[in-house]
Amino acid sequence: MSSKVLITGATGFVGTHLVNANLAKGNSVRAFVLPNDPEIKNLENKNVEVIFGDIRHFEDVKKAITSDIDIVFHCAAFVSDWGKREIFEQVMINGTENVCRAASEAQVKRLVKISTNDVFGLREDKVMDETFPLTPWNEPYPDTKLIAEEIAWKYHKEKGLPVTMVYPCWIFGPGDKTFVPHLADAVLKGEMMFMRKNAIVWPTYIENLIDLLMLIAVDERAVGNGYLVHDGESTTLEEFTNSLAKSIGAKEVKMRIPYWLAYVVAVLMEFFGKLLKQKDRPLLTTYTVKNLGSRLRFSIDKAKRELNWAPKISYKEGFSKTMVWLKKLDVSTLKQK
Repeated sequence: MSSKVLITGATGFVGTHLVNANLAKGNSVRAFVLPNDPEIKNLENKNVEVIFGDIRHFEDVKKAITSDIDIVFHCAAFVSDWGKREIFEQVMINGTENVCRAASEAQVKRLVKISTNDVFGLREDKVMDETFPLTPWNEPYPDTKLIAEEIAWKYHKEKGLPVTMVYPCWIFGPGDKTFVPHLADAVLKGEMMFMRKNAIVWPTYIENLIDLLMLIAVDERAVGNGYLVHDGESTTLEEFTNSLAKSIGAKEVKMRIPYWLAYVVAVLMEFFGKLLKQKDRPLLTTYTVKNLGSRLRFSIDKAKRELNWAPKISYKEGFSKTMVWLKKLDVSTLKQK
């Protein structure tokens, strides 16, 4: 049976893949898109209804989430490690409030919200799962994501909104706009460095994420639950980076800097960046240092146990497909976020 779905952030990396997956399933798709979004080309020549609006404005969101919508995929976010906190708050917190309110009023059958594994904090002494408490990083992106999640669960508990949450780890794959292209950019410019030996990366190939999203959007067992997702295996930042470097014909990355020094430099760079009101992100940010210098561990056993879900594509296969895509890009267009 087909459904009518609304996708916020429909022109983004995850949103674009979600559009394609829903169309392939026979669902009717409505995309909520910012006016003058340069990525609107991602929706061209597709049978998609486009509603233009701003996630920060409730009336715009209300026009998109109407009573005929069955499923809302809330993907819209400000994904960056640099920017004014007000922007993160407006998009993540206010935007989620608007989506939840509109979805509740429209009585949608399911709200699937994309959160992040960051919300569980930075504990390295345990394998983290969905039972871990939400823990701030003191960083705008993960902390506003955390507050946005609390808003969604409040609507679930108080209004009966059928919410399901997903916590992706490092999402990558063809169409990636943040992780792989910017890592490749840093490698090519000789700016990439390692801050801690054997820092752990949990890759989440885009098709594995989409597969789980499509499942939890219709499985009743997922209502009121959240699920971590990755490819079922970890790798090290060194392995991922130098495999990428080899694939694009770049030099192996050997530069290292102590974690404590990288953090101090990041603090200083952020201080002067804000003081001088720089729009471009500094070479190092505290969020990047924490992210790229951690040895966090995450379990996806809940999705396996409750939903009989498992990643269909291995990390190795996903990486290979991503490199084929990456090598087709014009490297001169690779920019840091």
